[in-house]
Amino acid sequence: MDAKVAEARGGTNLTFAPCGHHAATPLYMNRLYIALALALPFGVFAQTNSPQIALHTWATGLTRPVYVTNAGDDRLFLVQRQGVIKIITDSMQVAPTPFLNITTEVTSSGSVGDEQGLLSMVFDPGYATNGFFYVYYINGSGSGTSRISRFHVSDDPNVADAASEVVLYTRVQPYSNHNGGCLQFGPDGYLYCGFGDGGSFNDPQGNGQNLSTALASMIRLDVSAHDATYAIPSTNPFVGAQDTLPEIWASGLRNPWRYSFDRLTGDLWIGDVGQGAWEELDFWPAGDNSGPNFGWRCREGLVATPGVSQTGCGAAADYVPPIAVFNHTNQNWCSIIGGYVYRGPSFPHLYGKYIFTDYCAGDFLSSTADGQLDTLLMTTTAGYSAFGEDVNGELYVVDVSGGTVKKIVDACPMDDPQITFDGTTLSSTDATTWQWYLDGAIITGATAQTFAPQANGSYTVKAGFGAPCDLYSEPLVVLVTGIHSSGDNAPAIYPQPALDRMHLRAATASAMASQIELFDAMGRMVRTYQWPVGTLEVTIDVAGLAPGNYVVRGSNAAGAWRQAVEVGR
Repeated sequence: MDAKVAEARGGTNLTFAPCGHHAATPLYMNRLYIALALALPFGVFAQTNSPQIALHTWATGLTRPVYVTNAGDDRLFLVQRQGVIKIITDSMQVAPTPFLNITTEVTSSGSVGDEQGLLSMVFDPGYATNGFFYVYYINGSGSGTSRISRFHVSDDPNVADAASEVVLYTRVQPYSNHNGGCLQFGPDGYLYCGFGDGGSFNDPQGNGQNLSTALASMIRLDVSAHDATYAIPSTNPFVGAQDTLPEIWASGLRNPWRYSFDRLTGDLWIGDVGQGAWEELDFWPAGDNSGPNFGWRCREGLVATPGVSQTGCGAAADYVPPIAVFNHTNQNWCSIIGGYVYRGPSFPHLYGKYIFTDYCAGDFLSSTADGQLDTLLMTTTAGYSAFGEDVNGELYVVDVSGGTVKKIVDACPMDDPQITFDGTTLSSTDATTWQWYLDGAIITGATAQTFAPQANGSYTVKAGFGAPCDLYSEPLVVLVTGIHSSGDNAPAIYPQPALDRMHLRAATASAMASQIELFDAMGRMVRTYQWPVGTLEVTIDVAGLAPGNYVVRGSNAAGAWRQAVEVGR
């Protein structure tokens, strides 16, 4: 966050300006303000607002939902594992007639933990005009065969033509688990599909490092011809290479159950489900078609895969490392569920955050591209199986165990507090509670909506709106580089610097008693005295105070003054 700067230079000229920008129109004071001699520039301290999310129920009564997406309009399309796609038209509004029902073609045992079934769908980039969409499902008995098929919507926009299926791509599965199955169109317009390693344990067929099979890989196809075939993009990394499948775009994936492209940047985020020890979050930048190898089965997370021979494996540097890993034993994670980067308009605190979870732990986290994590919500609820975006970029999460879809919202949607400054007093916007900070440290006792700064530095306020909503303002840097006076009522103060005692002498004896207060650079009052009526001078004991800059403030019924002083130098 950019800090704002409040600066007084001699006289009464006070200006505000964001760091690195020109100052705004001057604001003029009529009263004395602080003047401290500090070396510039100095550090700007800014607390960050860690976002918190809440889950609002959006649809219920669903049967083993595993994915949700949009068709470029206000509807959500909900994929159910048994082979049914339903339409959610609004909160708690599920259309009774399925959009698609292909249960006769789909292999699925019916249990929540089944890894077969209808696993995802994606709409063609030109769906509004061509009506095409694509699904991934397991067909056939036993371990089955993966199918990528294209369908067409019927004349009724809420019902697909189940007879329009064109099977574009198939791959026999050696085992019933680790089917991957997420379909996405990338920012390049090509169709991506993530395949698992084929299943069982420890990748017994060695598919993870085998470029002659689509298993354990992400493939990329050009389906723009809209016929019964597909083309291989010329920029696929293994086009023309021997003993490789040209459709492979990335390799070394164990089970990339859910992945997504950032709709703004095109960056790829993959939640690759781990084996017995680690879950991993992978990242790959947009536009890089160099064929990333994410390391399975040689690597699980950031380590050599436990219990797997490293014969034929390269060094760790040969593989793309995950940006974050999660431990089964200590963190209770078991199957990472990749999500999306939030790009919706409703919740600014969430904007740009990649949000994901785990099937067992139910922890919702966010990550940056370099793996900086924030905890958004701890639910301890198992069963979240997928995320989805609506047309506007709002996010939803699917609970396969509970049969629900929930919308992700900001638990603290109120605006961040804003600080204003009138030349004497800092003021925060409305909240329930406040706590002021100077240079990142709490100012003891500064818990009102306003605060009168006593020292140069970076000021922030934490505004409380009730748990869990404590939000910080942007910092406001107060700089005063010249002394000015509001009149003749400010006394002379000597010596400077003061070692043991400081003397305040007025030009004429005061007709009113005054309160004299001494503040340190943190704004804490460290001494207080009374200046009696009819006296010219008062002495303040400063022995034992830490050397540094202080502010003396005097006040009585006629007004107030402030002046910077120095102690112990």
